[in-house]
Amino acid sequence: MGKLTVHALRAVLVVVLAGTVFVQASMVWALVTDPEDGSLPLTPLRVITILGMVSAQVALVCVWRLVAMVRRGTVFSHAAFRYVDGMIGAIVAAALLWFAVTALNAPGQRADPGVTLIMGGVGVAILGVALIVLVLRMLLAQAVARDVEAARMQAELNEVI
Repeated sequence: MGKLTVHALRAVLVVVLAGTVFVQASMVWALVTDPEDGSLPLTPLRVITILGMVSAQVALVCVWRLVAMVRRGTVFSHAAFRYVDGMIGAIVAAALLWFAVTALNAPGQRADPGVTLIMGGVGVAILGVALIVLVLRMLLAQAVARDVEAARMQAELNEVI
C-alpha cells in the first residue's frame, strides 16, 4: 500500500470521524435544549443517532488500525482478527439501530407502508455488508493459516540446508 494511498485514506477517516463527533455533539445538545414537539419520538431518534455514530466511530478506528497493520506488513496475523471482528460488530450494531429507526418511523407511515419496507430493505442491506466483511474475515483466516504454514515450512527448509 503506497504512502499516498495511506495518507489519503487516513485524511478521509479523520474527516468522517470529525463529522461523527460533530453529529454526536449536536444530538446531545438537542437532547438537552430542544424539547419534543410531539410529531415524532425525537428523544429515541436522537439517542439512536448518537449510538449510530458510535458504531461508525468503532468501524473507523478498526479501519485505521488495519491500515496501520497493512503498512507495517503485519495484517496477516491473528491480531488483525480483533479489528475485523470489531468492524463486523459495528456494522451489525448499525443495522440493529437502523431497524429501531424503522420501527419508530413505521407508525407514521401507515398510509404509505412502502417507506417502511424500503427502510427494512436498507437494514437488510446493512446486514449484507456485515456478511461480506465476514467472508473477508474468512479469507483473512485462510491467508493467515497459509502464512503460518509457509513460515513453518521455511523453518524446516532452513534446518535441512
